[in-house]
Amino acid sequence: MFATNNTSDWIDMLPKIRGKYLRDVNLSKHTWLGVGGPAEIMFIPQDVDDLCYFLRNKPYNVPVCLIGGGSNLLIRDGGILGVVVKLDSPFFRRLELHSETITCYAGLKNIELKKVLLENQLGGLEFLCSIPGCIGGSIKTNTGCFGKCIKDVLVSATIVNSLGQVKEIMPEDLQLSYRSSLFPDDWIIVSITLKTQYSPTEEIAKILDEHKQYRVNNQPYNQKTAGSTFKNPQGLKAWELIKKSGCADLKIGGAKVSEKHCNFLINTGTATAKDVEELGETIIKKVKEETSITLEWEIKRMGISDR
Repeated sequence: MFATNNTSDWIDMLPKIRGKYLRDVNLSKHTWLGVGGPAEIMFIPQDVDDLCYFLRNKPYNVPVCLIGGGSNLLIRDGGILGVVVKLDSPFFRRLELHSETITCYAGLKNIELKKVLLENQLGGLEFLCSIPGCIGGSIKTNTGCFGKCIKDVLVSATIVNSLGQVKEIMPEDLQLSYRSSLFPDDWIIVSITLKTQYSPTEEIAKILDEHKQYRVNNQPYNQKTAGSTFKNPQGLKAWELIKKSGCADLKIGGAKVSEKHCNFLINTGTATAKDVEELGETIIKKVKEETSITLEWEIKRMGISDR
């Protein structure tokens, strides 16, 4: 592991890329929760070839991880050691329309699909538009809502593995299930191709509006949150278990349970990552004591607690 107090000692050991290396990036600005420490180095590749070149030529002992839109992510207060890859260049924020499919590159924000669907009368992907974050993060957790998930519309995915090799992956290779998959941690999604179908603009607009209104009415909106904190146990609702266990009013430091939906944790503005994680672990403990059911984190937690 490289020393964290002198990044310049080892950044020159990294490959000469066409994208950008950024030092000591405040990752709280890259997550919806707004908490977390710095990335030693953030690498923003210019395109797929640039990403592959980096992975093939980096020192073997430099740790590498990927972050996307940060909507379902808790980065601990000590930040992330090594190199954090973020697919944020124009190359990774585009899409390609085909006759019955659409290819979305990993850095494209889900909400940016809205205009494309309306202008091209493409139905079937409305559920994605209301999910915070970027397209690239949708496969690993089989993202879904309103009765649909990525598994229902996925045609294929293009990935880059840890050796810098580009591969096309089929849905059956991933064993997608409720909020999970067999997607390896060292794969980086480059793009995904999704099925679409013709739908009148008015019908698409109606569905999009219904989805937005549901979220506004039933979930915390325009607040610092990472979405649903815990997966629903089979046949049960996490929020019901949380409420039954007396956790609906819990608060630790600047983190609290949402008054609108108790499976959402909120950063009131002063929370640390430690506050949020401790609040989540407290809920898990209390629900276990009350119901004998162990809740499982849906939010991805990354990084170290302190440096």
